[in-house]
Amino acid sequence: MVNKYMMLLVLSVVVASFSQILLKKSAEKTYSSMIREYLNPLVIAGYGMMVLSTLLTVGGYVGLEYKNGAVVESFGFVLVMFLSRFFFGEKITKKKLLGNSLILLGILVFYS
Repeated sequence: MVNKYMMLLVLSVVVASFSQILLKKSAEKTYSSMIREYLNPLVIAGYGMMVLSTLLTVGGYVGLEYKNGAVVESFGFVLVMFLSRFFFGEKITKKKLLGNSLILLGILVFYS
């Protein structure tokens, strides 16, 4: 069942997750003006990656049924949890683990 279109959707989720990390990294900083707040390398790269993610998603949907997209997109929640731990040192709480475990369980049930 894994084909190039599925890989495009997975890559889209990975790119979007890293984009969110870049945007959060930028939001943690203080800028001298509103222009610098929105026109800095982190924000530009973050939104550029979001555009790329959108294009990858559209490319992935070309060869897949739409029901697969929502399932693959939900994997982004799990990925962001681990990326937040790695880049920001955020704690992985029991509630986060439970929520993400339910997401993974749902993905497994869907594809079983």
